[in-house]
Amino acid sequence: MKDFTRGPEPGPVVVGIDGSQQARTAALWAADEAVRRGRPLRLVHATDTDGREAFLHESDVLRISGEGRELLDGTAAAVEERHRGLPVTTELSHSAPAASLHAAVPGDGVLVVGHRGLGGFTSLLLGSVGLKVAAGAGTAVIVVRGTAAAETNTVLVAVRDEHDLVCARHAARTADARKSALRILHVWNVLQSVGSVATMLDGMDDIAQGRMGSVAAVADVIRDEFPELTVHVDAESSMSVAAVLIEASHHADLLVMGGRRSPGYIGPTLGRVTHTLIHHAHCPVELVPRHQPRHGSSS
Repeated sequence: MKDFTRGPEPGPVVVGIDGSQQARTAALWAADEAVRRGRPLRLVHATDTDGREAFLHESDVLRISGEGRELLDGTAAAVEERHRGLPVTTELSHSAPAASLHAAVPGDGVLVVGHRGLGGFTSLLLGSVGLKVAAGAGTAVIVVRGTAAAETNTVLVAVRDEHDLVCARHAARTADARKSALRILHVWNVLQSVGSVATMLDGMDDIAQGRMGSVAAVADVIRDEFPELTVHVDAESSMSVAAVLIEASHHADLLVMGGRRSPGYIGPTLGRVTHTLIHHAHCPVELVPRHQPRHGSSS
């Protein structure tokens, strides 16, 4: 286990819980990850009673709050039994779920959600609350997907070009903390790179060389900054970037992706590919907003 007693405390791993099995799985996964990264864990449950106070009797608010506190205490006990010595704090919020989670995590923290819930906090189906959390967060967000399987000891990061260096650094710090290898994967969508079949045939080699040059430059920086880290670099061309990454997620413990380069589609973090992956990947998916500040601690 990491030593949590030395040096300044890094930002916590924050996880939302709602009583669903998926949220409990996410909480235990988040606890494991907090230990790997040498971070404290914060459990958050949101009742959303502030937004419904006009429709709730005072006794209902007290009952809902009591149930939330019991859920937090029970989950904290399960985590502490699993990881003795891991600093664990709990937070009961009366605000809306997505806003509560965003407010609970500092800029250097990591936010974790399950891929499905009960509905409300309660619907981390990533079409409602979980989707809002992933799309609007200002820090790294991990959507816990997939089922328990043998660890691959590999962190996978999707790199498009040199602009993904910050994301690759983030993945490298994570891989280093996990004592895992880092696989840098570039997927080239041929149809988005050329204007016509003729252009594709004439310029394929030049386009491919240019793209691989950018990815190789990112890999070189990572190898220089993390000399003890095993780094693999792969590239594939496909009509579907998401399909290649979904298949690759079978062989990774965590898939790390950068957010959108400009606001749009669903939010500042989610685009079409990332949206597909948080619904269909076979391992947890970590989204790193492009505006996220750099930090020296592992993240």
